[in-house]
Amino acid sequence: MSQNPLTHFDADGQAHMVDVGAKAETRRVAIATGRILMQPETFAMIRAGTAKKGDVLGIARIAAIQASKRSSELIPLCHPIPLTRVTVDFELDEAESALRCTVNAETVGRTGVEMEALTAVSLGLLTIYDMCKAVDRGMRIEGIQLLEKLGGKSGHWKA
Repeated sequence: MSQNPLTHFDADGQAHMVDVGAKAETRRVAIATGRILMQPETFAMIRAGTAKKGDVLGIARIAAIQASKRSSELIPLCHPIPLTRVTVDFELDEAESALRCTVNAETVGRTGVEMEALTAVSLGLLTIYDMCKAVDRGMRIEGIQLLEKLGGKSGHWKA
């Protein structure tokens, strides 16, 4: 019988939190990305910093960092981990009226930070939507994905 690759289930198929106590503490890094597409006028408003609710990208950056720190409260079987670094970058694509959010999350610990990076991207993009929905309810969030992870038993992975 092969080992179950879905580690959040026990031998009886019941959900459980994975025991990471025997794992070595190593430096772990995860990079995730996603983007939000919008009307050209909405894009111009964000770029110019004239949104009525304030600095859209500054507030979205803070929201993303906060979200990374609260991933274990939002995702039922996610371990709470001490983050050592979280960076949030926004790339503006005028040709597509899109903003790309890329998050780099890091820790020294026994489990990875993929969920923290993905949660941060998701909430950063949702914050942009929230701050601009009064002028553009048709914005579309897409392509949220893990780009790369380093550390741990499985080593380096890149999309």
